[in-house]
Amino acid sequence: MPAREEATRVYIPATVRMLRELIDDRQFSPVNGTAFAVTPTLREAYASGDDEELAEVAMAEAARASLRLIASEALDGRQSHDGDGDPIWRRAVVAADVTGAKPRPDLDDAVVRLSGPVPLDAVASVHVDLADAEPTVAKAAEVVDAADLGDPDAEFLLGDAEDHQLAWYATQELPFLLELL
Repeated sequence: MPAREEATRVYIPATVRMLRELIDDRQFSPVNGTAFAVTPTLREAYASGDDEELAEVAMAEAARASLRLIASEALDGRQSHDGDGDPIWRRAVVAADVTGAKPRPDLDDAVVRLSGPVPLDAVASVHVDLADAEPTVAKAAEVVDAADLGDPDAEFLLGDAEDHQLAWYATQELPFLLELL
């Protein structure tokens, strides 16, 4: 009997729209199957740090990728809106335990490619910005591409957004959170 593959904790960048898909469809598909995890390459890139510290690095990378998704949705007119019709500017990261995650060191140290949609029952927790982060996240989403290209002013704005800690939510809390947005 072949050995059973062990699940890997991955951090998947998401948006509020994607979180709604997760609840409605009981699964969601990460964009291009991209997620972040503590990979061997990430371990090698840090001289010190335990798995918990490296997981924080992977989650931070996923949160930055969430900014890119928010910017893309805003450009395409697919961004979620609140009850008043205002856009919701909140980063989201889904932590899930999946099998079949393949490292992609050609993209970045923590990047992995997932083999398919992530079912709701694989989700361990969801991490979302609080309301007070929205103005800063909105500004950061506008300049995330410029920051990637080395613009120091844009990088400063991203740093402001990244200073906001994502709030932790249990999977069963997600429908209530989405209802309140």
